[in-house]
Formats: sequence, C-alpha cells, structure tokens
Amino acid sequence: MRFLDRQLKQKLQGVERHFFELERSLAAPEVLADNERYQKLAKEHSDLSETVEVFRQISRLEDDIEANEALVEDQDQELAEMAQEEIEGAEEKLPGLIERLRLLMLPRDPNDDKNVILEVRAGTGGEEASLFAADLLRMYLRYAELKGWKHETMDSHPTDSGGFKEVIVLINGKGAYSQLKYESGVHRVQRVPATESQGRIHTSAVTVAVMPEAEDVELDINPDDLRIDVFRSSGPGGQHVNKTESAVRITHIPSGVVVSCQDEKSQHKNKAKAMKVLRARLYDQMLADQAAEQAATRRSMVGSGDRSERIRTYNYPQNRVTDHRAGLTIYKLELLLAGELDYLLPELIQQFQAEALRAEADAA
Repeated sequence: MRFLDRQLKQKLQGVERHFFELERSLAAPEVLADNERYQKLAKEHSDLSETVEVFRQISRLEDDIEANEALVEDQDQELAEMAQEEIEGAEEKLPGLIERLRLLMLPRDPNDDKNVILEVRAGTGGEEASLFAADLLRMYLRYAELKGWKHETMDSHPTDSGGFKEVIVLINGKGAYSQLKYESGVHRVQRVPATESQGRIHTSAVTVAVMPEAEDVELDINPDDLRIDVFRSSGPGGQHVNKTESAVRITHIPSGVVVSCQDEKSQHKNKAKAMKVLRARLYDQMLADQAAEQAATRRSMVGSGDRSERIRTYNYPQNRVTDHRAGLTIYKLELLLAGELDYLLPELIQQFQAEALRAEADAA
C-alpha cells in the first residue's frame, strides 16, 4: 500500500477479516436459529460494510496504479499515455476515499442510531422567547417529517400567545440522534416582535436540549429513589385541562432531577411519559459525567452540548443564520425554519468530524 500508512493498513486488514467472519457466521444454521444473536451480528456486519467497501475501493485503485506504472515506460507511446491517464485518474480519487475511510474509522457514538428526547425552553426575552421556542419546535418537527421520523409530545407548557414556556417531544427514527445531537445549546433570535410598535429589533434566547432515548438495560433506576406526586393539569391562563389529578411529577431523589407530564388525561400515561423523559435526562447526565472525565482526550467535542453555550443566532432582518461553533453563516433563514435543516446540519457534522480527525492525529 502506498497511500495508506502501514499501521492503518494492518488495522483495516483486521477489520476486513472480521467482516468475512461475520458473513460466515450469518450463514451458519445455529446463528439463523437464534434471532437475537443473528440481529446482533447483522447490525455489526452492517456497521462495518461501508468501511470495508471503501477500503476495497482504495485497494483496487492502488493496484491499478501499480499495474499502470509498469506500462508508463512502455515503448508503445499510446499505451504509455493511456497508462499515465489511468494513474492520474486514480490518484485524483484516492484522497477523498482516504478521508472518508479515516472518518469511518473514528470511534462510533453508540447512541447515534437512537431516538431523541428533544426539550425546547424559552429563555431570556419574555413572550418573544416563548414564540421563538414554538418556531424552533416547528422547525425540528418539520425536519423530522421530511426524514420520515415520527414524533410524540411528552409534555408542554403553552402560553396564551401561542408560544411555549417549555415543550418536550420524543422523535422516533433511525439515526435521529446522529443528526440532531449537536443542536443542544442556546439559540438566539434577533427580530422585531409583533408587539413592537417602534420597529426595534429585540434579542431573545431559547434553550434546546437533545438527549438520546435511554433503554431500560442502560440505566437501572431504583423505585425507592423516586418520589411521585400527582396534581391537576392546567393550560394557558391557569384554565384546567382536566379536573382530575392526572398530571404526574416524578422526582429522582439522589440527583434532584424533576420531571412532570400533564399532556395526557390518563395518570398512567402521564407517568409512563414522565419516566421516559426522566430516564433520558439521567442517561444524558451520565454521558455528560463520562465526557467530563475524558475531556483531556476528547478534544473532538466541538459542539460540547453545554446548555449554556450560545451556539446559533437567527437574524430575521438579514435572513441570516450563524452557527458560532463552526463559524458558518447561511442566508436561508426561512428555509431552515421550514425544516430544511439539510442546508446546515451535514456541513456542521462534517466540520465536527474534521475536528475529531485533527484531534486523533494530534493524539497519535
């Protein structure tokens, strides 16, 4: 191999051997008879397939270069020129493939395929902040619909003007967390509020939290650590949505995390939703603690997910959206708010991955 260093080549050859072993295992009768084992091996096979395919493409191109190099000095000038063209074409393709391969070799976030618990909260800016919280919620839900994902409201606290003080939504779709995980942080808006008679631009803020949905096996919650209270649901202006005590508040005593849910008329359903949100918050807290412990070596976290970090500004007068972490500005505010986040997210993710590659190279 001329274009891959020896260490990476050996690592990839090991990955390819393991890929072959997985293919043999998936065809074995004892594996086919064990659905749980089959699903586990099939997922691992799927996760490695792109890495192996890119490695094979690189190997074929390098073999082509080696074969054509032997023809460049051929006495047949036409054949030599064709061989040189083949070499140049292969060398042009290789850098992009090698970059892609290095990205695929980065440690994979085990939460990437998970569903998302999305929390949107109005911050500074009063009623204008709550209205922008509703705008961001619509943006994310529209994006989810464009991706073919499902969504379900877990809890909401609407305002009289049509905004939200807080809203929590479950977004259910393969890869949802991988696409939305960098959205956590403070989103700032600059615009003229509908109630502003002088036409002055106001600045408001909304906090977004994106958490992977936690499964029961990942987090063991002791029932004795929970305090569960019930109360009456209420809507905007204090009007009762339900005159029975169907709303549920769950307090996780060791951590102090409190979750409430009042969207359903059934106390049982509200409790189930509240537990789902509680589990996600505790799991997110556990991940944050692990990240803090590994901070010295995890310089790849360009988007740290810190709730206090101002990550983006939406400027309405200039139709401009600026992501401050990546230094990326796009003049497509209306399209982004309509859910067309593919104008922004892929480039952001690419920058985060590039930073991860640089961090890995520095650590090597």
